[in-house]
This record gives sequence, structure tokens and C-alpha cells, in this order.
Amino acid sequence: MHCTLTEHARCLYGDEYRPTPECGLEHREHYFVEELTFADADSILAMLRELCPHVADGRLPVWLRNLAYRLVLLQRTDEPALMRDAAENLWMHGPDWDDIAADLAKRAAALEAG
Repeated sequence: MHCTLTEHARCLYGDEYRPTPECGLEHREHYFVEELTFADADSILAMLRELCPHVADGRLPVWLRNLAYRLVLLQRTDEPALMRDAAENLWMHGPDWDDIAADLAKRAAALEAG
């Protein structure tokens, strides 16, 4: 078993900045998605920040990044910086999600103004 969500993601998807560790475990995406689903926001953010430190990099699939940000925002509903990070990710990998990204940016601005 992997010690962290980041470690599990690195084994499954690789890492643009570090070699993929040899661990001998069977890697199945649905096991990782289950772990991600119930992970706390700090673990998810650590994975995103380590494996995708810039919006346009990393080997995590776009759908997984979107899911990760959604799960974080469900746990931390009033953090403008996270909303902007999620919006930036959606804009980078859109345009299907541009309306959602715009809404997140608007909500972040409203929280900061309020």
C-alpha cells in the first residue's frame, strides 16, 4: 500500500519531475479514484501541487485534475485562492468548462469583496 495519495498517483501516472518509483503493487485506476474520493483536502492539494506545480504540466489526466479540484472545493467551500486555482485549471483544459471556471472566478471575487 502507498503511504500517500501523491505516492499512489506517482506510481499510477508517473511524474514529470521525478522517476516513477518501483513498488511492485498492482496499479488499477479505480483503486486510486476510490482513495482520491475519500481523501482529505490537504492530501489532494499536496498531490496536485507536487505532481502538477504549474497549470500546464504534469501527467495527471485532465479529468482527474478536474475531479481533484472539485473534491477539494467541496471540502473547502469558501477559499477564493482554491477557487481561482480550479478555474485556471478548467480554463487551461477547457473550453467545455469555461462557464464553470468563470463562475468560480466570480465566486472567489465575491468572497474577497464581501
